[in-house]
Amino acid sequence: MIRGNAVIGQSGGPTTVINSSLAGVIDAARRSDAIADVYGMNYGIEGFMNEWLFDLMAQPPEIIHGLRRTPSSALGSSRHKLKDEDFPKILSVLQKYDIRYFFLIGGNDTMDTIHRVEAYCRSQGYELTGVGIPKTVDNDLFGTDHTPGFASAAWSNILNVKQAGMLARDMKQVDQFVIYQTIGRDAGWLAAATAMAKRDEDDAPHLIYAPEHFFDRDKFLAAADQCIRRFGWVSVVAGEGIRYEDGTPVSASVVKDKFSNTEFGAMGGASVAITLHSMLSSEFGLRGEFQVPESLIMSDFVRAIPVDLEEAYRCGIEAVHLAEQGESGYMVTIERKSDNPYEVVYGRVPLSNVAIAAKPMPMEYFNAAGNFVSDAFIKYMKPLTGEIPDFVRLKKIMVLK
Repeated sequence: MIRGNAVIGQSGGPTTVINSSLAGVIDAARRSDAIADVYGMNYGIEGFMNEWLFDLMAQPPEIIHGLRRTPSSALGSSRHKLKDEDFPKILSVLQKYDIRYFFLIGGNDTMDTIHRVEAYCRSQGYELTGVGIPKTVDNDLFGTDHTPGFASAAWSNILNVKQAGMLARDMKQVDQFVIYQTIGRDAGWLAAATAMAKRDEDDAPHLIYAPEHFFDRDKFLAAADQCIRRFGWVSVVAGEGIRYEDGTPVSASVVKDKFSNTEFGAMGGASVAITLHSMLSSEFGLRGEFQVPESLIMSDFVRAIPVDLEEAYRCGIEAVHLAEQGESGYMVTIERKSDNPYEVVYGRVPLSNVAIAAKPMPMEYFNAAGNFVSDAFIKYMKPLTGEIPDFVRLKKIMVLK
């Protein structure tokens, strides 16, 4: 075990609980015999190359403790895609500050960054231990049962869809449909989670569309029409990344980010919600609404799930423990042992396995039509969200004429 300094960064979109993972790393590093000082990358790997570094050991204890209940990305985030010419600069900064422990909190692209930096340093004879801490509201990382940030984002979406559905139901004499768009470029975990809002048959959501299934316009219109005829309105939830069978995004977005991923929603200049709204309006001549919360659900601390905050913190601690044991090139994982009572343990997965692609939902988590979830998915979600608020309805006790 080599003694040296550590650096930690946050990458990609924020979450409600990402700072809790940061606090876990700092707390564990302060207790470590292997780590002397801890630096924080201001604005990710891009800031690191510019030597924009926080002295995290100098932070007051109340600030570090407060991170466990603070949303967004306290260090500042980045979406910089590493180029070959970046690696010598990164190694130079690592050497200058005697950094031997390299931590990043993020998703697929972030894990790829750690993997590449660690491999480059090894090729140059510089001893560096690189460990990843999972983070993404999309819940699409391989090797882990779920990711910190997902449960809280799911909870926010569930409450949004439930309450928007109540509004739409009670306003169905005016508006006959409501479209809700969730984050999820390649996987439909967040869209599917909104099924937890449903109690009665006519509750929202009625239809859920995820990237795991190709979107069929005619089948969508037929299913929506059936709901409208049956309930007087329809609630539709759609993941931003849904595509037609030929691969064309339903949103019609053609904008790409630095990692060659399609940008959806406001950033992409196109929206699934607007497209589906247009389909229903044009086909049936009905009024309706669409809602695109985008990043609002990624930093909604009022709706943070306690177990999500705790697991995020534990992932930070486990990352330091792996590093102390010389376990380089891994990401911390959450492994579910039991649903009831809910129990998890923490493990590891090679970064190379996580960086390759997004983890889709298993097909058994969908119904046969691919437009709603199965009981197996509800069972998966229940321990992560807990009990959903239940609201009353007036009984149909009408005044006699």
